[in-house]
Amino acid sequence: MSDVLALVEARLRTALGEPDARAAVTFLGTDRIEVLRFTASDAGGEVVRYATLGMSAQPMADPTATLVDPLRGPRAELVLTVRKGRADTDKVLRPLAVLAASPQVEGVIVAPGASLDTGEPLWPEAPFTSVLVAESGGLVEDLELDEPMESVRFLPLLPMTPNEAAWKRVQGAAALEERWLRHGTDLRDPLRAGVPLG
Repeated sequence: MSDVLALVEARLRTALGEPDARAAVTFLGTDRIEVLRFTASDAGGEVVRYATLGMSAQPMADPTATLVDPLRGPRAELVLTVRKGRADTDKVLRPLAVLAASPQVEGVIVAPGASLDTGEPLWPEAPFTSVLVAESGGLVEDLELDEPMESVRFLPLLPMTPNEAAWKRVQGAAALEERWLRHGTDLRDPLRAGVPLG
């Protein structure tokens, strides 16, 4: 499966440039997860992008399945983008690796619209402990693999405050995204306040 990860890293480099840092985290009983950091500029200034590498080595499997297919099943990596210099966001490396390992550890299938909770702030003083998984295909295009393997999707993560996460559980992901849009929320601000939910 290292072939898959080599292709995934090549796609990340093509889309995001050369990583300026990388860290590896290994959890007992799981494959190694790396997190690559990329620095870039957008209309609002410099941003930092963190991308996992290792989650897509194996397909995600339904935890209730009696037989796990080693080839078929959804594959994904996670991408988080935040504004540079406003918080110590490099501390997100371990929480991101924990989220990327969750399909192996907990048997969850990570897909757009899902919430992922770390149980702790994503970085020091972060008002977020969870993320909303957004649709792939924007920043990094899906990576097609040889049949019968499914494409690797690069899923953006949108940090949520506890109130937003609770509201999303009741109202749904689309309603929360619409609320963010209506209020012009800067989802890349690592210290942003929660969106009004009243």
